[in-house]
Amino acid sequence: MSDTTIESRRPAVRKLPLTGPLRLARPSDMWFKPATSVVVATAIPNLVLLAFGRLDLVMYTMAGSLCALYGHNLPYARRAGTVAGVVLGMTAGLGAALVVASLTGSTAVLIAVGALLAAGQKLLCDATRIGPPGPVIFTFVSSAALFVPQTLAQVPGHLALTLGAGAVAWLVAVVAPALVRRDGPERRATARALNAAAAHAAAPGHATRRAAVAAVHAAWQTLLAAGRPTPARRALERLVVHAETSVLAATPDPADAGRLREWARLTRARGPVPAPAPAPGTGAELFGLDAERAALARRPFRALLGRVAPGSPLLPVAARTLVGCALAGYVCSAVGVGRPYWAIVTAASLYQANVTLSWNRTLQRTLGNLIGVLVFAAVLPVARTAPLALIGFCLLFAFSAEALITRNYWLGSVAVTPMALLVLEYAGSHPAGELIGDRVLDTVIGAAVGFLAAVLVTNRRATGRVERALADAERARAHAVQALAAPGTEPAALDAARRRLTGTLVELREADDTAAGEWWQPALPREAVLAAEQAGHRTLAATAKRRGLLVPAQENGAV
Repeated sequence: MSDTTIESRRPAVRKLPLTGPLRLARPSDMWFKPATSVVVATAIPNLVLLAFGRLDLVMYTMAGSLCALYGHNLPYARRAGTVAGVVLGMTAGLGAALVVASLTGSTAVLIAVGALLAAGQKLLCDATRIGPPGPVIFTFVSSAALFVPQTLAQVPGHLALTLGAGAVAWLVAVVAPALVRRDGPERRATARALNAAAAHAAAPGHATRRAAVAAVHAAWQTLLAAGRPTPARRALERLVVHAETSVLAATPDPADAGRLREWARLTRARGPVPAPAPAPGTGAELFGLDAERAALARRPFRALLGRVAPGSPLLPVAARTLVGCALAGYVCSAVGVGRPYWAIVTAASLYQANVTLSWNRTLQRTLGNLIGVLVFAAVLPVARTAPLALIGFCLLFAFSAEALITRNYWLGSVAVTPMALLVLEYAGSHPAGELIGDRVLDTVIGAAVGFLAAVLVTNRRATGRVERALADAERARAHAVQALAAPGTEPAALDAARRRLTGTLVELREADDTAAGEWWQPALPREAVLAAEQAGHRTLAATAKRRGLLVPAQENGAV
């Protein structure tokens, strides 16, 4: 590690915010995609079951339909495999739960299995970086299935329904949008990079540079995963080079901001991709990108194995999930709640990257669920008037959840809660007072016990992750400096070194942010992280200068 490392002392227990986690943010620029996908993917099997008079089987088709929520930030080539994997993972978790439910009626055993499944789902989703909505959907399905009366003979048929609905979800989430706009995900990622670069050009600073570097890195990763280059993708790659050029400039030109924002607007629109004059060195940059694309195709599972290996910082978070879900389930069972799986799901939904973020989610989940129970009480009489009314309300709440959850998790939970309660109505009416009382009690117990587990199960490996990320960033920078110093370095090798350094800087920022919100941590090398980021950004600018991406007025020779 660099001798610039200076340890910064932090309090073992950090102050937890009360109002900040509840503030509303701007909606996601693509909230409507998962919202419309899940509505279509749910409506088709629900209407088929209604036609056959078997709405009691909706739970099994809904498990497959909810897979349409995943992968919307990925290019279609990658999304096809990802959503297929989600369908198989959902079916596997449901299958395990149904088999256990058919073999035992012991609540203690069912809670233990539910906690184990939740921990495994958390670990796999974090390791694969599957993105929102993450493991909570898997846990909701498998935990609920554990407490449904079942026989072994029924399991294959129920899993077939899940696979059938999952196939519909795959068609809706992957095939349908690809037919409409083949390069939509790549265009959105490129537009985000251009907008982030514009924000940095308008207001240069360490924070805006970090955000822009991350956005440019994400755009490159999206383009790398998009498959073979097409004319439209080549145009997008040239735009990302322009964004990168602006971000790496020593003194960004404020006049660039308007130009970059206009390109972002046109890129996001349905017209042709903007085609400005290529930045210097663009041709060789794209040649290097093609070489990197070919290399990445040969090692798809290496990163995944590294994230779940012994010593991984993800393992303590999975342990939190296991302990918290088990305790929440057992406490609810002890006080006589008839559906302890709600407490398991509540606890599982809390566990984020660190204690502070888990506290934020605890507040959001509790507030959203309690308001959602009131919404359920208001709509239940109308939903019970006809099967179509029940289906309509479930679809409405599914759409509303995705429309609202990117503003804030608690707002989305207001819609998720009545939807989850209404699903029980497909199998037959339940006393409204019992449903509402159980849900309120499960929410309070699950949130309290779940957060207590987050505090007690420490993750001291978070600091180790920062140190490893810091070492990786320093090695990547040394490699880039060496490539710069060698006069015969190929342009493609220099570009690969720059992108490797960018990736390590993004990982370093993520690791530091995660550890900063964790309790019971050793001292964190904050000054060393800041120095590594600044030195890395200078080296990135130097590689861009060497490659001819920066004009003389933007040059910075510091390495």
